[in-house]
Amino acid sequence: MKQNKQTVETTNKPNKKLPGLGNNHEGRRTLEGHTRPCEDCGAVNWDFDVTRGEITCGDCGLVAEENVPDPGAEWTNRDNGEDRSRVGRPMTYTLADKGLNTTIDVRDLNTGIASRHGMSSQARRDWRRRRVIDERSKTRKSRERNLVKANQFIRDRSGLPGPLQEEAARLYRRLSGEGFVTGRSIAGVTAACTYLVARQEGLPRQIPDVSQAFDITEKDLSRLIRQVSRRLNMHKITAPDEYFDKFMSDLGLEPSIRTPLDELWNTIKPHDDVWQGKKPMGVAAALIYKAASAAGNPRTQSEVCSVANVSEVTLRGLLRLIDGLLDKIRQYQNLQ
Repeated sequence: MKQNKQTVETTNKPNKKLPGLGNNHEGRRTLEGHTRPCEDCGAVNWDFDVTRGEITCGDCGLVAEENVPDPGAEWTNRDNGEDRSRVGRPMTYTLADKGLNTTIDVRDLNTGIASRHGMSSQARRDWRRRRVIDERSKTRKSRERNLVKANQFIRDRSGLPGPLQEEAARLYRRLSGEGFVTGRSIAGVTAACTYLVARQEGLPRQIPDVSQAFDITEKDLSRLIRQVSRRLNMHKITAPDEYFDKFMSDLGLEPSIRTPLDELWNTIKPHDDVWQGKKPMGVAAALIYKAASAAGNPRTQSEVCSVANVSEVTLRGLLRLIDGLLDKIRQYQNLQ
């Protein structure tokens, strides 16, 4: 059987250099079509450079052949780095079948395209009927229908980047497989998965925004977030600085305010008794209010509270706590 791969032949070499055979080698390395000695140095040590498509002498570097096609498969599968498969699309959790089933595209059954492929009108009708049956067979079970609906919610309403949509869909699929979704709202569980994934990745969403996007009440969403986080062990303390960029953007503040804002946050961060246990949105709002006022670009308490979704009473209470802590720090520094 003819081999296309590189073969290695081991032969005994003389102890001293022989004319026309190049340097002494422990073996001969040949490739298909290149078994004779090198014309320049006389060695039989051929190498195949896949990247350049060249066959060269391993001793003197002579290029014996150029533009050699690579007989192996190309890296076309984006889902698995070890898979060189040239067919199929990558697996995705945002589709109920993970994108593994064959889909009959309705565009292929249009009159123009079908006619170019030699399909008669009767064949087109048959394939349209098969397509309807195929689509129905994919959602025959209630769990599959629920997955389709949940994935549609995540793609259309979450507002997350593609990789985070994948993670939210994966979490929902896991909860569905464990029976957690039974008796609960699909929109509510997908909203909770969206909120938790965003929080885990440092892109926190506010509960009012998520509840409005998924058309559920804030009370139901908060309850489902607690239940899902306990079920999946996704507890995390959200720090106020995770809301800085969003609130600054909503308030139209200049990026230069971020420097004094970070300095203020780094000052109070070690004193976790001041900010832990408080709403992180409220603490972030209080810090932004102080930093913007100190930078000469103030915002009213009403504007800040509207963005952070906290009351003015809460904001003023947090400002008093932060001011009291800063006064103690200054007094301690003066005593040093």
